[in-house]
Amino acid sequence: MTPSPAALSVGALIAVIVVSCTTRINVGLLAIPLAWAAGRYAGLPADTVLAGFPSSLFVTLAGVTILFTLAEANGTVGVLVRRLFSTPLGSGRLVPLLIFFIACAISTVGPGAIVSVAIVAPVAMAIGMRAGLPVFLLALMVANGANAGNLSPLSAVGIIANTRMAAAGLGGHEWKVWAANFLAHCLVGLVAYLLLAGKGTPAAALTIEERPASLTRHQWITLVIVGLWVAGVLAFRLPIGLSAFAAAAMMILARAASDTDAIRRMPWAAILMVCGMTMLVALVEKTGGMEVFTRLLAALANPTTINGVIAFVTGLISTYSSTSAVVLPTFLPTVPGLVQQVGGGDPLAVALSINIGASLVDVSPLSTLGALCVAAVADPESSRELFRRLMLWGLSMTVVGALLCQLFANAFARL
Repeated sequence: MTPSPAALSVGALIAVIVVSCTTRINVGLLAIPLAWAAGRYAGLPADTVLAGFPSSLFVTLAGVTILFTLAEANGTVGVLVRRLFSTPLGSGRLVPLLIFFIACAISTVGPGAIVSVAIVAPVAMAIGMRAGLPVFLLALMVANGANAGNLSPLSAVGIIANTRMAAAGLGGHEWKVWAANFLAHCLVGLVAYLLLAGKGTPAAALTIEERPASLTRHQWITLVIVGLWVAGVLAFRLPIGLSAFAAAAMMILARAASDTDAIRRMPWAAILMVCGMTMLVALVEKTGGMEVFTRLLAALANPTTINGVIAFVTGLISTYSSTSAVVLPTFLPTVPGLVQQVGGGDPLAVALSINIGASLVDVSPLSTLGALCVAAVADPESSRELFRRLMLWGLSMTVVGALLCQLFANAFARL
C-alpha cells in the first residue's frame, strides 16, 4: 500500500526525532533533504518547500547570538561574572543561591542557557568547592539557574518558543512563557538546595580574595550598546533580530570586538538544527501530516491529563535530544490540533507544559548544559559521579515536570 504524502512526511519527522535521540548527527542536515524529498513525493515544487525555511527566525537567532558572541569574545561577560562573585558572600550556604540567580540573570538578558553555563560553571565550581559545597548541588544550581532565564523573549530559545507559539495562534504571552519556566526551575532549584546544601562541609564564611579585572574601554562600550539594545527591544518594541544586528555592527565599527573571531564562534550547528527542523515541520504542515502527528499524540491523553502527558513526552524526548532545535519546533505547532483532538484543554497551558517539560530535564549530562557542568569538574572520579547523578536527576525531571504541569499549568495560564 502506497503511503499518503501526509503519512510519509510524518514518518520523516519521526525518523529525524529518533536520529536526534540516538546519534550526534546534526539533524538539521537530515531535515532539509527529507523535507525536499517528502515535498517532491507530495508533488510540491522546490520553491514551496523552500518557503518553509524560517528566514525571519534565522535573522533573529543569528542577530542575538552574534551580539552576545561579540560580548563574550571580548571578555565583557566573563569580567562581569567574576565581579559578581567578588563581593563578600557571608555564609557559604548562600553561595548556591547566588550561583543560581547569576546564571539566571545572564541567561535572561540574551545569551541564553548554554552561554550562561559555559561562563558561570567553571567559576561557580571553583568558588563552591572552596566553600565545601557538593559538586552535584553546584551543577544543579548552575544548570537550573541558566535554564530559569532561558525562555526570556531576549534569548535564542525564548525566541524559538515564542515564534512557534505565535505561528500556532498563541502569540503575545512572551513574559508569561518566561515566568512559568522561571518559577518551575526556582521550585526545583529550591528543593535541590534544601536536600543537598547541608551535605557538604561549608566554610563559616567565604570571601573572594582575587581582585577581578576592571572593565576596559571596549568592554564599557559593549555594555552601553547591549544596554541600549535591551532598552530598545523592551521599551520601543524594536525587532529583536534586526536591532541585534544593528547593535553588533555598532560594536564592530567601534572596534570593541572582532567580527572574525565572533563569527567563528557562532553556534552555527544549533542554528542549522533549528532552521532545518522548522523547515521539515512546515513541510509536514503543508502535506497535512501535522493532523496525523497530532492524532498520534492525542491517543496518549485526554482533556484531564493532557498537560501532564505532553510534559512527560516532551521531557523524555528532550533528555536525549535538543530542546530548542527538535522538541520545541516540533511539538509547539501541534498545540491547537492536539487540544481539538483530545476534546478539551487550554492551548496556552499545553504550550507552557511543552516548554517546561522539555526544559526541566536539560540538566542531564546528555544535554549541553549538563555536559558543560561535568566538564567544569577537574577530578575524574568526581566528574564520573556527577555524570551519573545528573543523569538520574534529569530522568526524574520527566516525572517532576509532568506533575508540575498537571497540577499548575491550567491555573497559571489563566492568570
